[in-house]
Amino acid sequence: MNRELEIMIMTACDLPTIPVVATKVMQLIESERATAEELAKIVASDPAVAARVLKISNSSFYGCQRQVETLSRAIVVLGFGTLRSLVIAASVKQVYQPYGLTEKMLWEHSFGAGLAARIIAKETRLANEESAFLGGLFHDIGKTIMNTMNSAQFQNVMQRCYNDGLSFEDAERQVYSYTHSEVGGLVIKKWNFPDMLMNAVLKHHSFDFAEDEDAVQVNLACIVGLADMFCHKVGIGIREPEDELDLLQTVPAERLGLDEQRLETLLERFTEAHEKDKNFFS
Repeated sequence: MNRELEIMIMTACDLPTIPVVATKVMQLIESERATAEELAKIVASDPAVAARVLKISNSSFYGCQRQVETLSRAIVVLGFGTLRSLVIAASVKQVYQPYGLTEKMLWEHSFGAGLAARIIAKETRLANEESAFLGGLFHDIGKTIMNTMNSAQFQNVMQRCYNDGLSFEDAERQVYSYTHSEVGGLVIKKWNFPDMLMNAVLKHHSFDFAEDEDAVQVNLACIVGLADMFCHKVGIGIREPEDELDLLQTVPAERLGLDEQRLETLLERFTEAHEKDKNFFS
């Protein structure tokens, strides 16, 4: 990893931080002393986050059979692990402010990837669903940070994508001495998330695994990478769908042991869920 970039990210004082509510929820759940009532009080302290958690918990994606009207009920129905993911997602949305077109597309793509990763993890049982959701949610956080650090430089990359037809990865190599995956991995580290999540973000494009890499780590990174590809395939958070993308010929499909029929089924379930529930996540 780029040492100069690591020093810059880890010592920067003006980068976005994980909001207090999300931090408190994570700390309480990790303490193993959490109750639904205590967690509800913390979430309720930020009305915007509370409203988003309630809204998302009522989406069909989480399978609630009846309307969830209170935070404590949402926590009981969803469980602490899912609540943690939803609070983080609801809180992190503010990192995408100010909410211009670039930020809107980044948010839509990131949340779409989170949903896709959770579905892939659930259906394949190759990774924890909530870890996969967070991996998908954060996979492109590096782009958001790069936009925050120097918007003009980031827009230069975007213009090369749109005007010259380059992929983001090719365009960013022309402008930066580092990648959005490296930035994202370091930001996840700075925010004190687990190393496994950091590495999933770092490797979601390169799939650069050691021969003795932990299989759980490989699966998580591949699921996050495949979720990103699902969003590109159907055009979520990007200018237009990449119809020509052959999912079967990708590293994640190979490493996860997915054949063409399984990929088509997963992609179909994702697109149906996203279309049905996308307004819950706006």
